[in-house]
Amino acid sequence: MNFTHLHVHTEYSLLDGSSKIKELPARVKELGMDSLAITDHGVMYGVIDFYRACKAAEIKPIIGCEVYVAPGSRFDKEAIGQGDDRYYHLVLLAENNTGYSNLMKIVSRGFTEGFYYKPRVDYEVLEKYHEGIIALSACLAGEVARDITRDNYEEAKKAALHYQDIFGKDNFFLELQDHGIPAQRLVNQELMRMSRETGIELVCTNDIHYTYAEDAEAHDLLLCLQTGKKVTDTDRMRYEGGQYYCKSPEEMAELFPYAPQALENTYRIAQRCNVEIEFGKTKLPKYEVPEGFDSWTYLLHLCNEGLVKRYGDEAEKHRERLDYELGVIKRMGYVDYFLIVWDFINYAKQNGIAVGPGRGSGAGSIVAYSLAITDIDPIRYNLLFERFLNPERVSMPDIDVDFCYERRQEVIDYVVRTYGKDKVVQIVTFGTLAARAVIRDVGRVLDMPYADVDRVAKLVPNELGITLDKALKESRDFKSLYESDASVKHLIDMARRLEGLPRNTSMHAAGVVICQKAADEFVPLSRGGDGTITTQYTMTTLEELGLLKMDFLGLRTLTVIQDAVNLVNKTHPGKLDIDKIDYNDQNVMELIGSGHTEGIFQLESAGMKNFMKELKPKSLEDITAGISLYRPGPMDFIPKYIKGKNNPDDIAYECPQLENILSTTYGCIVYQEQVMQIVRDLAGYTLGRSDLVRRAMSKKKASVMEKERQNFIYGNKEEGVPGCIANGIPEETAKIIYDNMTDFAKYAFNKSHAACYAVVSYRTAYLKCYYPKEFFAALMTSVLANNTKVAEYAYTCRQMGIEILPPDINEGEGNFSVASNGIRYGLSALKSIGKPIIDAIIQEREDNGAFTGLEDFISRLSGKEVNKRTLESFIKSGAFDCFNVNRHQMMLVYADIVDNINNERKSNIAGQMSLFDMFEEKHDKVNVPNVPEYDKEELLAYEKEVLGVYVSGHPMDDYEALWRKHITNVSSDFINDEDNPPKVTEGQKATIGGIITAKTVKNTKTGKMMAFITVEDVFGAVEVLVFPRDYEKYRSQAVEDNKVFVTGRVSISEEENGKLVCESITAFADVPKVCWIQFANKQAYIDAEQELAGIIASSDGNDLVTVYCREEKQRKVLPKSQTIQAQGETLKLLMDRFGQDNVKVV
Repeated sequence: MNFTHLHVHTEYSLLDGSSKIKELPARVKELGMDSLAITDHGVMYGVIDFYRACKAAEIKPIIGCEVYVAPGSRFDKEAIGQGDDRYYHLVLLAENNTGYSNLMKIVSRGFTEGFYYKPRVDYEVLEKYHEGIIALSACLAGEVARDITRDNYEEAKKAALHYQDIFGKDNFFLELQDHGIPAQRLVNQELMRMSRETGIELVCTNDIHYTYAEDAEAHDLLLCLQTGKKVTDTDRMRYEGGQYYCKSPEEMAELFPYAPQALENTYRIAQRCNVEIEFGKTKLPKYEVPEGFDSWTYLLHLCNEGLVKRYGDEAEKHRERLDYELGVIKRMGYVDYFLIVWDFINYAKQNGIAVGPGRGSGAGSIVAYSLAITDIDPIRYNLLFERFLNPERVSMPDIDVDFCYERRQEVIDYVVRTYGKDKVVQIVTFGTLAARAVIRDVGRVLDMPYADVDRVAKLVPNELGITLDKALKESRDFKSLYESDASVKHLIDMARRLEGLPRNTSMHAAGVVICQKAADEFVPLSRGGDGTITTQYTMTTLEELGLLKMDFLGLRTLTVIQDAVNLVNKTHPGKLDIDKIDYNDQNVMELIGSGHTEGIFQLESAGMKNFMKELKPKSLEDITAGISLYRPGPMDFIPKYIKGKNNPDDIAYECPQLENILSTTYGCIVYQEQVMQIVRDLAGYTLGRSDLVRRAMSKKKASVMEKERQNFIYGNKEEGVPGCIANGIPEETAKIIYDNMTDFAKYAFNKSHAACYAVVSYRTAYLKCYYPKEFFAALMTSVLANNTKVAEYAYTCRQMGIEILPPDINEGEGNFSVASNGIRYGLSALKSIGKPIIDAIIQEREDNGAFTGLEDFISRLSGKEVNKRTLESFIKSGAFDCFNVNRHQMMLVYADIVDNINNERKSNIAGQMSLFDMFEEKHDKVNVPNVPEYDKEELLAYEKEVLGVYVSGHPMDDYEALWRKHITNVSSDFINDEDNPPKVTEGQKATIGGIITAKTVKNTKTGKMMAFITVEDVFGAVEVLVFPRDYEKYRSQAVEDNKVFVTGRVSISEEENGKLVCESITAFADVPKVCWIQFANKQAYIDAEQELAGIIASSDGNDLVTVYCREEKQRKVLPKSQTIQAQGETLKLLMDRFGQDNVKVV
């Protein structure tokens, strides 16, 4: 008997199916079947992966979908019924390519027009796109079965006949299922009767949701994940009976001995279904060229113009390279591709939207450079076109573009307007159940103690591409726990079955597909969480299908550079053109080599700072190499690179031909392009073929590498490869070169990409070197929402001698701005102050001049969204300090001023007098009380409250030297975000210091107390867990507002900032300090000795005092009988008497 499964849910029935596409075709083959369908719930996400997997396993793929059919119109958002009545199930299978095309449209309409809880279609859609589709009546949730279970046979029959009318005779089948559910047996009896009465044929299916019978438990856990339940919950969704696996034809025959024809019909349907999906054939949209041109002549015109613009008198020297590239582009059919990319980049530049100098291998093209798609000269930097577009390997070119992150969407909107809303669609991505996360998810569902699950998850190595199977091989502790603890073994085994399954969809951050016709002609469409229409196929799949995929990436640094340049040119019009700076400026190189690279793109991590200090770059080539080498793997070659740079005479090349290729990188292979050049220059390969060798090496394709080793050394006449020996290179030398090259090639980096990013790095370094205030103002504006980053950069500014000034109502702008004596805080940084308020303030200031005082400000703006809360924020932040009234005074009177003005406004007849007349004549002036300013700690606390950071100082200022001396890490080391993982590692011992700003005490299950405290330093805050034993010991130190050092072990989780598990707490006051007091000379000290002794005598503490006489360069440590408490009142007395700059505590 022949049988085919026609009702199959793969992993892409998200969190409902657990059948893995990689496993399913192999299992089907093992069971003796030769065809298989995919019918995921409402989607076609997995169709292409399924198609390829089936073809690879020599199984015939049948493309389908189990759609949701609305009971009325798909546009009705109010359901005819409730719950299950919102939609019915219906299985659709594509009989041919027309059916596949129609299936994509049906599924797309479910999302674009009928989405209501589920992507629903209706009879109208089915009628319109029925051609080439075979339909099955589906499971108990199908319309026919639902009517039968409600004892409404006639309605069921009517529905079946309606479906037959829609799809045509022999294209609609009644579906028998048996998973041991009593209702199914009743339905099956009635369907047999219906078949006899109507002539509609039957099929038997098994509603597959997992591959093997033993997967039933893992699948049950997956359902719990979907519904947010635990396995112990009684009231939850479950597929009972364990029958939803891939059964053999024999098992199906046993289930349906009464319906042999229905079993055979599945195979007959499979035989009818023949969909062939075409890969690799490009489907580029046409670019509309100006009159008098076609695409080719317009590209030639633009390139010829651009070549002259780029190279001037030297343009003809590079004509041959341009003609060669254009020839390849034309032969490969990518003329319109280049015009499309040129067009939207040109649009961005014309509209002042910052565009990156390039990204990826596209920078190797002189065509891209001539079109101003890229700004890196491929001739000067020796970049290879074939690394980008290889005439010997047919693949779509890939030009990814960086734009200003604030205005990226404008470029996408332009592309949508240009090509049509129905042709430009964003791209789907899938979040998966990754190794650590799936352990936590499964542990939660199994209701295991959190601490136990956390301990298991943290034993999985935190590295890219890790799987649980890999972890069992690599982590001895993980394997030991797996083998010794039955509950852990069960947890990991269940997690292994679910690992890698997609759990949710999201929208690709940058990917957009541009089609020549409506997108649903080529790809099914879906809807993102925010309602945006996306493709159902991922980026790589779209490329395989020959569709044009573009990455519109937002790069924050481009915005920073553009804003900084604008700030420079605002005060010095036309002074700075960032495109014309000197890329060999040694002052900039010295800045980078000093390691002071905070804020410099790609170079600001601690490791990179150290590397730059060692490297001491002298050229853009050095920075390019630095970016390429500072990655896992290539890091091993850094010492060799630096040694070669410092001692170029000691570099030894295996053969003379290598010197020309490797001299810029001091004898090291750093770039993929160098691998290609070695293969070309030493063995006579074409550049196209050399790129294929480079790819084989980077992907570790052993068979290809061995074959090419022979060709490289000995040559291959038939394939036109002379080989090294024919070029006079000894056999042994050639072997060494090839083997070395293979080792390096695994890690070699794309030089074109590195060069582009080196340019961006250099530009930020240039701005920091020559225009630090403008650069840091733009940089802090870009991270305004990240208080930790703002604090970090503000700290760097202070170290550079740049003052950070509070907001100013008369000088300030929305963003950080440059003031004569520093950087002015942006008004938009104030919490609860929205853009409309800032715009109104700036407009009022421009129209009617600066604000002269608090009363003037309130009278001019109280009707324009400025309320008491807003005023309080401005006062606390220091924005009104320019009014020469202290903050304490303003806080006492602002409410009265507002009330006075409002009352007067109400009592006047609208329109009888101007606002100014009213205030001049009638206004009762509010008297400002004569009170002193808040003390420093209060001022700082208010700044922190409204700005999120301290501006005019920091409570830690007086303790900075002490703090720096005793810590191993700062709070920013614990930050975990997408761009920067934590700098600390799980289990690492660390000491932090700062002020305890929050404390929560909880009782454990054993009734003991533990605490969660927040320790804040100059950069941010770290959460510290203090367990009962340590809380008992350090309770007196763990008090809010106390300044403490905490030592403990780091705890890292995937999605949160790192925490510290406390081992000890030491108050700052308990750490012995040294108070240094400086005098101009010995005589000055003698003159002040008695007065100093008096201050010391009045202070009781354990801190030593050291006197330093500057002229004699002598110091004197006072005896322990003369110790002080080097803080608070004593410190203030010493600073008042001897000068703030002459008193330091360390």
